[in-house]
Amino acid sequence: MMVLEAQESRLPTIFIVPLIQFFVGVLLFVALLHSQRDLAVLALLVLGVMGGARLWSRMSLSGIKCYSMVDKEKVFPGEMLTLHIRVENAKFLPVWLQMKVPVDGTLNPSSGDTTFTNESGLLWYQRARFHRELVAQRRGIHRVGPPYVKVGDLFGFFLREREEQEDLHVIVYPRLVPLKPISLPRRDFFGVPGAKSPVQDPIYILGTRDYQHWHPARYIHWKASARHNRLQEKVFEPSEQLKALLVVDVNQFAKNNAAEGFEHTLEAVASLAVQFDQRGYAVGFVTNGVAETGPTILPIARNPQQLPSILEVLARLQMKIKGDLADTLHCGLQLTWGVSCVHFSYEEDMTALTTEEYFSYRKIPMVFVVCRPRSLSGDDGHKVRGKVYSLDEIRIKETERE
Repeated sequence: MMVLEAQESRLPTIFIVPLIQFFVGVLLFVALLHSQRDLAVLALLVLGVMGGARLWSRMSLSGIKCYSMVDKEKVFPGEMLTLHIRVENAKFLPVWLQMKVPVDGTLNPSSGDTTFTNESGLLWYQRARFHRELVAQRRGIHRVGPPYVKVGDLFGFFLREREEQEDLHVIVYPRLVPLKPISLPRRDFFGVPGAKSPVQDPIYILGTRDYQHWHPARYIHWKASARHNRLQEKVFEPSEQLKALLVVDVNQFAKNNAAEGFEHTLEAVASLAVQFDQRGYAVGFVTNGVAETGPTILPIARNPQQLPSILEVLARLQMKIKGDLADTLHCGLQLTWGVSCVHFSYEEDMTALTTEEYFSYRKIPMVFVVCRPRSLSGDDGHKVRGKVYSLDEIRIKETERE
C-alpha cells in the first residue's frame, strides 16, 4: 500500500519549544524583579497562550468522529469512484483539523495528485465533508484508509494524532475485452425444449415457495424453511440453458512468473463469463489458485448473484498455487450431466491432460484456451485431444475492431 506523504511540516512558532519557554519564564522573573511591567505582561501573555493552547490540544481529540465511504465498492478498470469523508466535532470546543487518507496506488486520484490531504477548522458541533475522485487502474482488492486525523488548537501550535479503525476495500473486476465466438461442445441431459418443458432441471433454482406435500422431500429448501419458520420448497426452471464450467489452472503461470499473461487470461475468463450469462447459460467456476478471503469453487448455477460472484473471485485471485487442480476437482466439485467445460492455462501440460481425463471419464466435453500455444513452447510431450485455442486467437485486437 502506498501511504500518502504529509504536507511539509513546519514549526508554527518557536514558543512551543521547551527551551524557549524556559527563557520566557526567566524573562518574566527578571521583568518582575526589575519592575518592568510591559515586559512582564508580554511574558505572561506568551506563557498563558502557550499553556492554554496545550490544554486545548489535549482536549481536541475527544468528540471527534470520522466516517468514510465510497459510492461504488465494485468497479471495472477505468471506472471512477468517489471517496466521501465526514468529520464531526461533537463538543463545544472548536479545533483545527487535518485529514489524511492512505489510498492504494492502483486507485489513483483523478486529479493526478499523489497526496490526499485536507485541512479545515471545526467550530463547536460542526461537521466537515471532504470528497475525492479516484480511478481504478487494475484488477484486485484495493484498500482505502483508514483515515488519519490530526487535530489541535485553532492556532495549530500543539497537535494530536489518531488513526481511525475504519478502512474500506474496493473490488476491481478484471477488464472486459471483446472475444471471438468459441465453439462450445455440449452434451445435454434434459435437452433444450424451451420454457414449456415439463422436465425440471435441479440446477436452475428460481426461488422458493411453500412446500407442497405431494412433491419429493429432496425439493425442500431447509435454510429458507428455517428463515420463514415453515417448510419451503425450491422452484425450478425448465431446462433451456447450456451449462458451462470455467476452469483456471494457475500452476504454470506461477512457475513461469507470467504475470501479464495471467492478467490477460483472467480478462478473457471474465469476458467469457459475461457472454455466457447474457446468453442465459448456467455458469460455474473452479481454480487451484489463491483467492484472498474468498472461495475458489463456485458451483454451476444461474441466478442474479452468480456472475458478480465469479467476477469477484477473479478480482481476488492471485498468481499463487493453492493446490493441485486434480485434487481440487475431486474434493470440491459436484457435476451434473449436460455440462461443457472451458479450461484456461498457461500452456498444455500434464495437468491439462489429467484434467481432460477427469472430465472425459464423466462424459463432459472440453475446450482449452492457452496463453502460450504449442508452436511457441516447442513441447510435443503433452498434447490434449480436445480443441485448443490460443489466447491471442480468441481476443479481438483494436485493429480488428476498427
